[in-house]
Formats: sequence, structure tokens, C-alpha cells
Amino acid sequence: MNRKIPRLLLILFILYLMESLVFVGIDSSQDQKSFLWKAQSKTSTVYLLGSVHFLKQENYPLNPKIEKAFDQSTILVVEANISDPNKLSPQKLLETAFYLGDDSLDRHVSRESYEVVRKEMEKLGAPLELVNRQKPWFLALTLEAVELLKLGFDPRYGVDIHFLSKAKETKKILELESLDEQINLLSNFSDGDQELFLLYTLRDLNVLGEQLDNLVTSWAAGHTKGIEAIFTKSVKEDPKLAPIFKRLIDNRNMSMASKIEGYLKTKETYFVVVGAGHLVGEKGIIGILRNKGYLVEQM
Repeated sequence: MNRKIPRLLLILFILYLMESLVFVGIDSSQDQKSFLWKAQSKTSTVYLLGSVHFLKQENYPLNPKIEKAFDQSTILVVEANISDPNKLSPQKLLETAFYLGDDSLDRHVSRESYEVVRKEMEKLGAPLELVNRQKPWFLALTLEAVELLKLGFDPRYGVDIHFLSKAKETKKILELESLDEQINLLSNFSDGDQELFLLYTLRDLNVLGEQLDNLVTSWAAGHTKGIEAIFTKSVKEDPKLAPIFKRLIDNRNMSMASKIEGYLKTKETYFVVVGAGHLVGEKGIIGILRNKGYLVEQM
């Protein structure tokens, strides 16, 4: 197996979390707002922007309210600083995303699942050997990223990259998590959960473009109920996904909300960019902060 990993793939792998379990139609009944909130304490203001990690050039410019909030902030906070290549060790990714020695994918998933993978590789015109060393979680992200690129969605136009590029010379940049934490989150899934994650991704590849179009439409209009429905429908339909959802979304919401609460105790103004699905619902970051007594308003 080629031990070199293209830098684009290193970037792509981390941009999956908010798009992996989330696609249905949208509810357009709300008054249009942006997917931006302002949280305030006596000393600090924190702007919270829900991000979509893959967008198209045509999705720009962003809502002027979003750009104004960024300009008024002194610190940019992202989930993980993917613009810094030194934040991710290729060796660590190799060790956690690929099987070593004689180990391979077919030894860790059922025959039925492996047959689904084989058929998908056949459809793509790619040799099975190309993916046989990838662990299920990483293979799922690879296939999803490749499909998104084919459809014209590009991480270079993702909201995270947009503001990281703007902040590079002008603002301090902080992280809510780290690339190592996000790698560990996925690589520590059991074989069974990884297989389920892979199968779910494969099932929806053929409708991914339509689904992400719906997600972007809902996001651009500030439809919180639409995004919440997108993030919960899959789990309601398939309860087996619940443990994965809890680890990918709910648990991280608590941790990130705790860090944001810390920002609200300072005297700075922060602009926080986090996956849109982390902000909505009773267990979302917005709900957590409101339950703690903070004033949080959608803009």
C-alpha cells in the first residue's frame, strides 16, 4: 500500500462530522434569518455561526450580518484548525485509519457489508485493493468526500476555511477540539459501529447531492427546525445509530458548550464557527447555554 497520503485527503477527512448523519428535506416555514447567534454575558460577546463544511463558490458572498460579526470579533474559534498542516500527523493517521500488516477490511466487516463495498468499487471503476486496507470509518469519509467533490461541493469553499483564511493575519485562532481528538473519536469506534457508519454512508451516496443542496438551503435561510429535523431523522428511523450520534454530536456539544461558557467569562469578543448540527435542538450548544442562563439570540 502507498504510505503517502495526499494533503487534500488529510483535510477532507476532518470535514465530515456534520454531514454524515444528517440528510432529509427542509421545513421552510420559519421567518428567514442567518444561521448566526449572539451570546452575551456582562463582559463578553460570543458570536456562534453554524458551519457547512462543503460548499460551492456560488454560495458566496455570505450574509452581511455574518461578515460584520466576524469583523467585530477579536478571536476566531473553530472546531479544529485544519489550515495548519502541523496540527495533523500523517503517521498517526496511517496508524489509526489503515490496517497494518496482513490485516484488511474483509476481516472486520460481515460478508454482506463487504459485498456492498465491492459493488460500490465496481460502480466507481476502482480496484477493491484500493480500499481494502482502509478502516470502515475512514473509507466512509473517503467515499463521501470523493462524491461531494464530483458534485461540485468543495472544502475550499467551506465556512471554516473561509474564516480561517480571513483570520490568518488579523485574529488570534483558537480550537474547540483538536485534530487528534477527532481522529481518536472515530478510530475508537467498535468494528460494529464503524461498519454501521460505513453502510449508512454507502446507502446515501447516490442521493448525496440532493441532500446537501437541501441542507445548504436550510442553513442559508436560518431554518433551525429544518436543520434539527435533518440531524435527528436518521436516528429516529434507525435506533442503531443512536450510540454513534451520541458520541458524534451530544457528547461533543457538552464539551464545546463548556469551553464557550469560558469565553463568556472573559472580556473578549469571539467568533465561533462550529458544525450547524451542533447548535440546534434541546441538547445543542444554543440550548445548553440558554439553560445556563445566558442570553442567546438568533441574528
